[in-house]
Amino acid sequence: MAWNEPGGGKDNDPWGGKNQGPPDLDEALKKLQEKLNSIFGGGKGPSGGNGGEVKLGASTLAIIGVLAVVVWGLFGFYQVDQQERAVVLRLGVYHETVMPGLRWNPPLVDEVNKINVTKVRGVASRGQMLTEDENIVDVALSVQYTVADPANFLLKVKSPELSLEHALESALRHVVGSSKMDQVITEGREQIAVDTQQRLQAYLDTYQSGILVAKVNIEDAQAPSQVQDAFDDVTRAKEDRERLKNEAEAYANGIIPEARGAAQRQLEEAQAYKEQVVARADGEAQRFANLYTEYRKAPKVTRERLYIDALETLYTDATKVMVDVDGGNNMMYLPLDKLIEKSATTRKGSQEEIDIRTLTDKVVEQLRRDTQTTRREGR
Repeated sequence: MAWNEPGGGKDNDPWGGKNQGPPDLDEALKKLQEKLNSIFGGGKGPSGGNGGEVKLGASTLAIIGVLAVVVWGLFGFYQVDQQERAVVLRLGVYHETVMPGLRWNPPLVDEVNKINVTKVRGVASRGQMLTEDENIVDVALSVQYTVADPANFLLKVKSPELSLEHALESALRHVVGSSKMDQVITEGREQIAVDTQQRLQAYLDTYQSGILVAKVNIEDAQAPSQVQDAFDDVTRAKEDRERLKNEAEAYANGIIPEARGAAQRQLEEAQAYKEQVVARADGEAQRFANLYTEYRKAPKVTRERLYIDALETLYTDATKVMVDVDGGNNMMYLPLDKLIEKSATTRKGSQEEIDIRTLTDKVVEQLRRDTQTTRREGR
């Protein structure tokens, strides 16, 4: 049976009450204060009653202070990632730039701002600009950049990205305004991008923005849409000119080496002919010297041998020989072609060549006989 049900005894009242009504809250609070005073070392007032306040001792205050300091110190630890740098402000003033790792700074005193220095960020710009030759071009480009100096990026410039956009537009207009339209639209894009990057970086360094420009890309550069067709025709004409120029250079590169090769071949042939003639002349001179030596030893034999060699050389290509005999009116006719045919007829089925030297010897012998006969008759 519950303590507050009818018929329940008063001893069952957990609040010590003498009636069946709700417990006295004031009495409960007093008991709780007494327990807290006993725990934290509090005493009673001079009148012996409870003072109504929790009085803490010195040791308790020290423990609370230590716990507060520990909690405060724990809140000061933080982690800086490898791709980040932490800019520390102490009481609102720049203190240091912290490298990656586990770091600690006093909370509520130092303000830590983490900045990613490896992330490649980008910004784009597009606009119509006036060139040096007073033409209007529509240029679109993009810029890739990183944070090189976190402290300057955070503190020196109020809005680094906005400052970058303004500096980019200024640098681009300056470079385009110093260039001709053909350079901006066609072959000069790369140089325009390089010059714009250099000038943009100079502006950002002057601002101490802490930004490092990694790359400037000219994405599009064209004439206004109203005159785009005319510029397309000009571009095609330039491409045709370059194509014809390349074809001409290819033809020249092919014909010139060929001509040089032919000239070199003729020089080599002339040099070979020269060496051949000189060698042949040296050989003939040496042969003549050797022949003269033999002639001095036996003049008659040498003359006859030379005479026979000359006849052999002469009769090699001759088919008919006419011989005039000294001291007579008769002329001898030697049909060598007929003799050769007759000799070939008597040798049917034979494939041997006719010995010209043997035939010449026979002719010479016949001439000697005829000459001797003529001389006898003249005597």
